[in-house]
This record gives sequence, structure tokens and C-alpha cells, in this order.
Amino acid sequence: MDQRQQQYGKNGKQERRGKRRFRIEQDVRYRLLYGHRIAETGNGRTVDMSSSGVWITTETILTPGLPVELSITWPALLNDVCPMKLMVYGCVIRSNENGAAIAIERYEFRTQGTRFQQPAATSVEEIRAAV
Repeated sequence: MDQRQQQYGKNGKQERRGKRRFRIEQDVRYRLLYGHRIAETGNGRTVDMSSSGVWITTETILTPGLPVELSITWPALLNDVCPMKLMVYGCVIRSNENGAAIAIERYEFRTQGTRFQQPAATSVEEIRAAV
């Protein structure tokens, strides 16, 4: 990427973002919080992410300024066995019919539990015993 693309982006407009964005497309569940109550929930997909923000698709237009919690399915497995999720806590910056920009205030990785993997049966006796 040359310096002009960094300053102006692909569409020729001046780039306002201070952090590099990465195209990461994963399932996301979001919860908008209003005080200690959940105001709205929904599902979507991440479009791109940086260390300071994430753009997600949404089912509805989200209210800017509200705190939001994202649970993002992470593509890597812990120890090649345990599914991970990225929990993001932030605020809705802007939203339209295509999605919402979320400013990241903090994040943490969590496990989703282990994946059940039954060992492969290698003989007819083992298959019968498994049934």
C-alpha cells in the first residue's frame, strides 16, 4: 500500500482512521445496553476490524451512543481443540441500514467449551460397541 492510499483510501477520500483495518468476516451476536438492562439484541457478521473499532452488519439500525457488547466467533482453536470467542465492549459510533461502527473500549478472549470429537472406530467390533 503506498502513502497516497494510506492517506486517501481506496475511494479517493481522505482516510480518517488511525488504525489499520483487517477484513475479518465472522458471526457476531450483539447486545445493546441501556443502563443495566439489555435494550436490544441481534445477530450479524463482522466486516472489518482494527485494534480500536469494528464494523458489523446488523439486523436493524443501532442507536449511536449506546454501549454494546459483541460476542464474535473466533476462527482459531485454543490448543487445536477448544473454540474461542472474542468479547468486545464498546460504544456504537454510527449506524445505517448496512451495519454499525463500534468503538472498542476493551476486549477479551473466552473459550466456548470443548468440541466433542468421538474417536474414529477402526473395526466392525468397535462400531458395534459404539452403537
